[in-house]
Amino acid sequence: MTFNERIEPTLMEPSNNWYNVTSHVEIDSPALLIYPERIQSNIDRIKVMLSDTEKIRPHVKTCKSKEPIKLLMNAGIKKFKCATIAEAEMLAICGAADVLLAYQLNETKLYRFIQLIKAYPSTLFSCLVDNESSAFLASKIAFKLNVCIYVWIDLNVGMNRTGIKPGIESIELYDKVSSLPAIKFSGLHAYDGHIFESDLEKRILFTNKAFLAVEEMRIKLVSRGNQFPILIAGGTPTFSIHSDRNSVQLSPGTFVLWDKGYQDLFAELDFSFAAIVLTRVISIPTEDTLCIDMGHKSIAAENEISARVYFLNAPELYPLKHSEEHMVVHAGRAHKFKIGDILYALPVHICPTVALYEKAYCIQSGNLIETWEITARDRMINV
Repeated sequence: MTFNERIEPTLMEPSNNWYNVTSHVEIDSPALLIYPERIQSNIDRIKVMLSDTEKIRPHVKTCKSKEPIKLLMNAGIKKFKCATIAEAEMLAICGAADVLLAYQLNETKLYRFIQLIKAYPSTLFSCLVDNESSAFLASKIAFKLNVCIYVWIDLNVGMNRTGIKPGIESIELYDKVSSLPAIKFSGLHAYDGHIFESDLEKRILFTNKAFLAVEEMRIKLVSRGNQFPILIAGGTPTFSIHSDRNSVQLSPGTFVLWDKGYQDLFAELDFSFAAIVLTRVISIPTEDTLCIDMGHKSIAAENEISARVYFLNAPELYPLKHSEEHMVVHAGRAHKFKIGDILYALPVHICPTVALYEKAYCIQSGNLIETWEITARDRMINV
């Protein structure tokens, strides 16, 4: 995205100023604000969209905290997906019944994973494999330590990050995994994070094309005398497309908090923004610019500078410079901003933004009601 293609103001939600905080003097900036009622609204919406909570296996990489997990569990959602051992342990601490660690585990992580299995026997843990050597290693270590590791075969449907392509080789891997001691096959996993077309019809077309070989593989496994395997598929952009598949579990994550990036691309999903960053004007370096206390360390900065943030209460502002603790924004010569003024910043990408904070301030009806610890932002809790 070039400078001239920077984020333009777009129509936001009809409930104007929902983000305002009356007790902002109590909150130092930059600060992560979370709106629990909006999280609940998003959970209610996905339940309506999918109707069967047994299909929902949310990814917790977005929220990384216990309280949203408990809201999901209270809504009847029992299965979860995560990317780190810390996230897996956080889920176990919350009492989650079923946790998939959707990651390829090396030897060091395998030992930690087995510690996790032993420390939280009430939670069923599982992980991914996409190759023979990793499966053999998991079997060897699990057998030695007298545990059983549940595994999902990770399929590559075009993301080209991890996974084995569905077909003959993946069926051979299934045969080998199924015969290993101390290993139990749970099903198939396929993440299609490369599919993010804004046009819904194109997204449906590309998704179904990418998963054609997966469905053929499932049929082939049944023809060989196996049970029809469960498939875990779909992030937020595609979970609704996968919902009609047989024996499927869906793993969106961003829907819990939502962000500007997904709203612009997938407006038909219609979730509510439930997390923003509060920042303040700390300097006015020139007559048409402001400097605010929101640097790389307080909002996701992996995108080009014009695609990192949208200011809900000042949509005319746009970033010019971004450093570790500062952001300089263009305000125009006629601006009325003063030192100390508050801006409510909507992240384009909420997931890595949340991970930058140790805690979040929970806002209800404009008031600070409590703080939530971002428990799984670290790589280790206990195990």
